[in-house]
Amino acid sequence: MDFTHSSNQIALYDEEGRLTAEVTFPDVDTDTVNIDHTFVDDSLRGQGVAGQLMKAAAEQLRSQNRKAVLTCSYAVNWFGKHPEYQDVVKGQG
Repeated sequence: MDFTHSSNQIALYDEEGRLTAEVTFPDVDTDTVNIDHTFVDDSLRGQGVAGQLMKAAAEQLRSQNRKAVLTCSYAVNWFGKHPEYQDVVKGQG
């Protein structure tokens, strides 16, 4: 997947430039973000796109030495199943 990375969003756009998937993580403070939203268009469901978005977000945050609080239910579930990324979760690791 060719995701578009920005400071508080990782997104996927189709050939017409329409948003088809995203994870958003606004800043809480200089060291912390809130993973608050995951979206995958129906046309991409069942292809593991949300998991790929979450992995990309975790790796981006890890590379920036930042932590995440999780208010998105998908993020809570995904991080619960991926202990290798617990160091990214605030209060974990």
